Amino acid sequence: MKKEIQILNTLVQKLDDKNFNLEAWKSASVVIIARIFGENSRKIKEIENIEYDYSSWSLRDTSGESHTDVCKKLARNIIEASILEIETLGLPGKDDKGEGKFDVDLIVSAMENELSMSEFREIKKILESGETVEEIKDKLVDKLKIFGTEVSARILANVLTNDEIRNNL
Repeated sequence: MKKEIQILNTLVQKLDDKNFNLEAWKSASVVIIARIFGENSRKIKEIENIEYDYSSWSLRDTSGESHTDVCKKLARNIIEASILEIETLGLPGKDDKGEGKFDVDLIVSAMENELSMSEFREIKKILESGETVEEIKDKLVDKLKIFGTEVSARILANVLTNDEIRNNL
């Protein structure tokens, strides 16, 4: 855990380098985040989405922050949140006893890849309904049937072809 936090702190320090290169920083960060949090971590998507914004709207920004400063601030927030997560919850993929733990991001990513946003929201609404597990299962089965059997099969295929799953079968 200490090594991971140290590596993440190094990423934060690199944001202050005189010759900072956003794309190089993003590449290194994605590799490190994938190693620590897994290939399907939402943090990777957040890092990949950091871009300089040269739109006319941003040029009118009077905050005084440069495009680089805004990118660095966002990057720092992502990495510092990752450090806080490790310090608070421990390393992902391990429970309190150091045993393997199920990767929820893997399932969420598979669903995001195969469902429309409205379908994803419908599934989430069912899961958060507060009903009994059996009632939730029945509603999920019914909803997935409505979406089509191919959707369920594609979600499962998406999960099973993930490198982490495939290499551990």
